[in-house]
Amino acid sequence: MEVIVKTTDLTKRYGAKSAADKVSMNVEKGDIYGFIGKNGAGKTTTMKMLLGLITPTSGEMELFGSTNLDKERRRIGSLIEAPGIYKNCTARENLKRFSILYGGTKEDIEEILKIVGLSETGKKKAGDFSLGMKQRLGIAIALLGNPELLILDEPINGLDPAGIKEIRDCILRINHERQVTFLISSHLLDELSKITTKYGIINNGVLVEEVSAPELENRCRQSLRIQVSDNEAALKVLGEAGLLDSYEERNDGILLYSNIDKADVIAEKLVKADIRLYELAANNAGFEDYFIERIGK
Repeated sequence: MEVIVKTTDLTKRYGAKSAADKVSMNVEKGDIYGFIGKNGAGKTTTMKMLLGLITPTSGEMELFGSTNLDKERRRIGSLIEAPGIYKNCTARENLKRFSILYGGTKEDIEEILKIVGLSETGKKKAGDFSLGMKQRLGIAIALLGNPELLILDEPINGLDPAGIKEIRDCILRINHERQVTFLISSHLLDELSKITTKYGIINNGVLVEEVSAPELENRCRQSLRIQVSDNEAALKVLGEAGLLDSYEERNDGILLYSNIDKADVIAEKLVKADIRLYELAANNAGFEDYFIERIGK
């Protein structure tokens, strides 16, 4: 898979403080990459370095496989912080004005308005839009010039549930219909999890982990964690008892994804086989629990 964004030890320091500390991330073509972290974790700083809005202290960046960053940034659209819009203009008039800077024909403008769900706003001024509509207008402006990558900083922050759904649906349409790759920052993991294909978890400027959506979902599945004196013997006993429909063996024990309601039977089988049982515990970690475990409250 083609790597669209690659950073190696990307760092930004302000005095003794590192806003981003040796961030090494990989965003692949077609990804909806969720950049997750608390407020002040380093998400916006990293995005601004990618866009050339601030200069890194150290580290390297590649965009679309190239180190010619100024050239490749022309293939990127962005919405950082609040969208800069003309409040006394309609959505269509806003796009016409910004198309002078970023390019875009009349046909492009109409297509973009349709894809972000603003084609029927008529003469309504952007200043009278809801916050969700303003965010979608910001995304529409970022789409001018047919970018291959969109970088969105907290696009669902402050929105009500209906507004969040509108933004999610908009992102999915753009990703599927225009094959645009996304790098999206947020501190709302549960909301982002509905569309994200890959996560980067950042804390205090450090990229703690990159994990695919299927792998994260697997890690957050309901399970029984079993720690015993002999994994091989335990697996044999549980297999013979028909209790191993779905499981994963790890260095720290066995995760059982099936027959979770039969913990008492599992314990009995293991003890009767003279296998020492050190732990038998339910693991019900959701996305938020997983997130908190890695970055703290």
